[in-house]
Amino acid sequence: MHTDLHTRHCTPCEGGTQALEPEAARERLQALDPEWSLDDAGRVLRRTLRFEDFHHTMAFVNAVAWIAHRQDHHPDLEVGYNTCRVHFSTHAIGGLSDNDFICAARVDRLLQD
Repeated sequence: MHTDLHTRHCTPCEGGTQALEPEAARERLQALDPEWSLDDAGRVLRRTLRFEDFHHTMAFVNAVAWIAHRQDHHPDLEVGYNTCRVHFSTHAIGGLSDNDFICAARVDRLLQD
């Protein structure tokens, strides 16, 4: 299990980098909050979060944007009044990489603080 994911840093996916196989993605998923899940194809890591109000939702979105900026790895976000859906996938390789799990672990840590 990769319990140290939140301390790692994303690395650029170079040409020839392969997406994680579904089994490897499922293994890494075990290190994250149980609310994270994989899509049916195993190419997207996703979580829906609910907040008290718009202010708290936007505070979360801004914090995730800072994490994404610092890691140079960016999720797709769907934002509503009191919800945010976070989808991580490494678009350059058409699937999941360690970077997706590193960023998800950093989101988990953000929510713990």
